[in-house]
Amino acid sequence: MLFDTHAHYDSDAFAADRYAVLDAMNAAGVGLIIDPGCDLESSRAAVEIAYRYDFVYAAVGWHPEELDSLTDGWMREIRRLAEHPKTVAVGEIGLDYYWDKERKDEQKALFTRQLDMATELDLPVIIHDREAHGDSLEIVSDYKGLRGVFHCYSGSPEMAEELLKRGWYLGFDGPVTYNNAKKQLAVLDMCPVDRILLETDSPYMTPVPHRGERNDSRMLKFIAERVAEVKHMSYDELVRITEENGRKLFKIGE
Repeated sequence: MLFDTHAHYDSDAFAADRYAVLDAMNAAGVGLIIDPGCDLESSRAAVEIAYRYDFVYAAVGWHPEELDSLTDGWMREIRRLAEHPKTVAVGEIGLDYYWDKERKDEQKALFTRQLDMATELDLPVIIHDREAHGDSLEIVSDYKGLRGVFHCYSGSPEMAEELLKRGWYLGFDGPVTYNNAKKQLAVLDMCPVDRILLETDSPYMTPVPHRGERNDSRMLKFIAERVAEVKHMSYDELVRITEENGRKLFKIGE
């Protein structure tokens, strides 16, 4: 079955038909989904959705783009959500220098506090790294026992090699189906199949041939087809291995 390890069903983009979309997943071959929060409200919503659907799991955390929405006691509330039985990771957390280059130190402080929490709770992390590759690698390298995934990996093959040496997973999304995806395809080509996770990042980054439409996990098959093609393996085998990868990282079904 397909395992979408990153999809934001808490998003307002699904406000009109959220449950109808999720109700259709199993029939479409999607058997597991992780919904990562980006602040307190979306983390709560992710947990609520995970509670409603047995095949959906939550990740909770505070995204670097949401610095302005930090509230008093935010860490206490995120930690409480992280201890929920359907929460399997801390995320989406990390660094984003594309949108905000002025508050790097604040982003780093937010990031490391949540990495500390993940370490204390023995949870994997889902990392957002946009144009902050050097700092992201430097920070996670200080956490020797930490495990997780670099979501929608956009760094270099050389950085990928360093992360893989440290036991990290790499997430591949819709951009691997785009015509200009040379760097992503170079990383995918060198990444061992047992370190690959499939993601849609729904409702964003819709794959070809539906680019421009709202994304959802039923589109994951197009990403899986492209990854299988690049890795010179059958679609079914790629789906089986990536499901096993996700289950292993997020400790689902142990």
